[in-house]
Amino acid sequence: MADLKDTLRSDLTTAMKAKRAFDTQVLRLALAAIANQEVSGRSARQLSRSEEEAVLRREARQRRESAQIYAEAGRPELADKELAEAELLEGYLPAPLDEAELDALVAAQLAAWPEATLKQMGQIVKAVNAEVQGRAPGALVAQKVKAALSGA
Repeated sequence: MADLKDTLRSDLTTAMKAKRAFDTQVLRLALAAIANQEVSGRSARQLSRSEEEAVLRREARQRRESAQIYAEAGRPELADKELAEAELLEGYLPAPLDEAELDALVAAQLAAWPEATLKQMGQIVKAVNAEVQGRAPGALVAQKVKAALSGA
C-alpha cells in the first residue's frame, strides 16, 4: 500500500550511493514528513498512497511559497533552491489534470445530477474532488462546476 514511501527510500539509497547531496537532503525531508504524518494523531498508522501523495503535495507547495517569498525579498539563490526541491518532490506525484480532462470529469459528474442547481454545487464539487484526488486545485474544480451549473 505504501509503495511511494518505498520508492522514496530506494531513490534515497541510490542518491546516497551516487553522492548527490541535494537529492539526498530533499528525499530525507520528504520521508521525515511522511513519518511525522504517520505518527501524528492518537496512534501510529500506515498512510495510504493518496495520503502520502498529499504529504508530498503539501511539501512541494510549501517550497513554492517559500521560493516566492525569497524572490520578493531579493534572494534569488534561495528561491532557485526551493523551486528545485519542489520540482524534485513533484516528480513523485501523478501528473496534474489538464483543462480538457477536468472538464470531462465535471461533465461526467453533472450527467449524474440531471436536475442539478447551484444548491447542489457543494455535493458535486465534493464528488469531482474525490475523482480528481488532488491532481487539480479545489478552487479550480469549484470554479468549473459553478460555471457548468450557471451555464446549464
